Amino acid sequence: MREKILLNDDWRLLVNPPETAIPVSKAAMYLSAKTERLKWGPGAYRHNDVPGFWDLEQELPAEPWEKVDLPHDYIIRQAPDPNEAGALGFFHYVPAWYRKHFTLAPEDANRRLTLYFEGINGISELYLNGCFLKRSTSSYVPFEVDITDLARFDRENVIAVYTDPRSFEGWWYAGGGIHRNVWLVKTAPLAVDLWGVFVPVRKETETSWRVPVEVTLRNIGYEAEEASLRCEILAPGGGKAGEILLSGTVPARDTATLRGETRVDSPLLWDLDAPHLYTLKVTVRRKDGETCDMVEQRFGFREIEMTPDRGLFLNGRHVKIKGVCAHQDFGLTGKAVPDNLCRYRVSLFREMGANAFRASHYPHPEATMEACDEQGLLVLDETRRYESNEEAVAQLEALVRRDRNHPSVFLWSTGNEEMAYHGMEQGHRIHRALEHVIRRLDPTRPVTTAITNVPDASVYAISEVIGVNYNLDQLDDLHRRFPEKPFVSSENCAVGSTRGWYWGDSPERGYMDARDFNPGPGTFQLFGRERTWKFFMERPWISGGFQWDAIEHRGEAIWPRLCSCSGALDLFLLKKEAFYQNQSHWLERPMIHLLPHWSHPGFEGMPVSVWAYTNCDEAELFLNGVSLGRKRVEKYLHVEWQVPYTPGKLEAVGYLDGLRAAGDVRETAGPGVKLALKLENGPVAAGGNEIALFTCSVLDAEGREVPDASPLVRFDCSGAGTILGTGSDNTDPVPVPSLDRRMYAGKIAVALRPGKADATGTAKVTLIARSESLRSAYLPVEFPAPAEK
Repeated sequence: MREKILLNDDWRLLVNPPETAIPVSKAAMYLSAKTERLKWGPGAYRHNDVPGFWDLEQELPAEPWEKVDLPHDYIIRQAPDPNEAGALGFFHYVPAWYRKHFTLAPEDANRRLTLYFEGINGISELYLNGCFLKRSTSSYVPFEVDITDLARFDRENVIAVYTDPRSFEGWWYAGGGIHRNVWLVKTAPLAVDLWGVFVPVRKETETSWRVPVEVTLRNIGYEAEEASLRCEILAPGGGKAGEILLSGTVPARDTATLRGETRVDSPLLWDLDAPHLYTLKVTVRRKDGETCDMVEQRFGFREIEMTPDRGLFLNGRHVKIKGVCAHQDFGLTGKAVPDNLCRYRVSLFREMGANAFRASHYPHPEATMEACDEQGLLVLDETRRYESNEEAVAQLEALVRRDRNHPSVFLWSTGNEEMAYHGMEQGHRIHRALEHVIRRLDPTRPVTTAITNVPDASVYAISEVIGVNYNLDQLDDLHRRFPEKPFVSSENCAVGSTRGWYWGDSPERGYMDARDFNPGPGTFQLFGRERTWKFFMERPWISGGFQWDAIEHRGEAIWPRLCSCSGALDLFLLKKEAFYQNQSHWLERPMIHLLPHWSHPGFEGMPVSVWAYTNCDEAELFLNGVSLGRKRVEKYLHVEWQVPYTPGKLEAVGYLDGLRAAGDVRETAGPGVKLALKLENGPVAAGGNEIALFTCSVLDAEGREVPDASPLVRFDCSGAGTILGTGSDNTDPVPVPSLDRRMYAGKIAVALRPGKADATGTAKVTLIARSESLRSAYLPVEFPAPAEK
């Protein structure tokens, strides 16, 4: 039967390998031109890659190999350098070798063996035991390599991966390394192929749904195989909701796709607040009745319609897209974002009120896609290359095959901001070619492309859904030109801000004011967050839009700032004011959020611009119990007061229909006296590749957080855990792995990886924070062993 084994542990890494001398003898040339190509250097089978090697009878390795676990990014460990490209995060990019030793049991000799890589940075070459496997040219597209014919069962096997991130697929932080999961997959010679199950459900009547099923089988044997399939539809609770029986012949060394159909009455629908997921369990049997494979594919019942006049409908209900874009990287781990952090990021999007995510500008990790299914977030899925060459088409095919069963995916995008080719005949041909690839593999969803060169992008005429980046001032005219087409703002609102900074823009410091602002006429984006949302809500024909972006990302930066600062969450997943502003637009429950903080010693009497973000219809401000005025809130906009700074208690109250509905308070903090630690995400499992995120803050004598605290804090941990990185100020050039970090705006983020669980079933870790003149803090945490699957 099928086994899928995670191969993330115990890899060996050599960064920026020295040039290897090439033997010039005939023997070297001759022998290296055979199946085992690599006979010398870091990719060769017998190469000594043992870190800290001690053996008096063998040659000692001259190279600085180190032990690492995946997912991994070796670029993020550097100190940013202002002489390097700001678009790429001010890092120096170099290649590396990864190696992994593993063994196979003798009984595996009769199985199909593959390696599945979810993502490797840049251009990579893969070898097994010195034999070439594959060359990959995308950092983000997953792929499978068959090692059945090359695997050894009489000795250990060695995977060698050369990765060179200097191909630079984008204008953002690229990272370096094997930044997503790696799996060893073992199946019978006859088995379901990679991404071989497709369940394109369709609503037939008010209560009845068609459930077509396609299952692609692969046969690596040298004789044709008769196969029979039992496809069971399992409801969210595990009960059986339907069954399809299929049979057919799979030719030798080939694939075959078997198709069938059934109906399901009154299924539980996948929706934003009730994301019900069904499972298709496929059992494969050979002619002799032997069960040879079993796979499970999740899917959902939902109906999506994009209309030209009323926007988007999900299951017959009108939904305005409250969307965010995001890159994959995280400030403390670079491009290597483990699965549990992918899920945590999605939970933050939902907490912010978002109901949609644009996977900009490439296929995102599988864990992110699964989290969007599980947490109820619509997805605009986008390919990286707006090209119709063989390589780009293969990458698009992989994206569609991988993601087409996700009920969260509602729209495909063929590209982003092709400012020349979106207006050229050649670009029209490319879009048609890519759209055809998508429709061949998934006829159930519409297709768009994200356009920014308005009004010159003549590709509008052939786009099924018109997706526009920014340029809101031209959308009304564009809609008059194409009234028959649905519209979506595929990207908008790249309004920069800095967490905790309220003193106007300071380019010298790299900071921007934390408040929203409108860039104004003559700019490509025109409005800030509130004016953008008001614009969408006043136009029912716009389906909604995707903010740039949810999270600050490295790159697209101007020194000394190390990242883009458009996010509603900062580089370290700490909430900015924009996070709460989005809540005021997107949440239905009454809320009000007050800014700035109210701890400004030495500024007594100075006027301070106090804002409230709220979805209430009135707001009132109190200072030390005295009302400073009750104001009507213009829908989707903020309210503000000019308040001479006086220490004490600042309180905002929101009213609906005259009744108090929400409140928020800011109190002046006293001098800091102690540090505090808090675990932000969870549960986090021990012994794997999950990461725990902590926040360190400073408290005064009354236990209030000191919002402008800036001590130097030293972090350590005892027990079964490792601190991977710390971060606070997105202008701080101190390398991420440093355990000493200057606090900015009252908070420091800490990333910790738990070790293996002990005999009690937990990994016990104590995180420690120390600073001069402040009481130290320690937080003991027990991380449970991962649950068995």
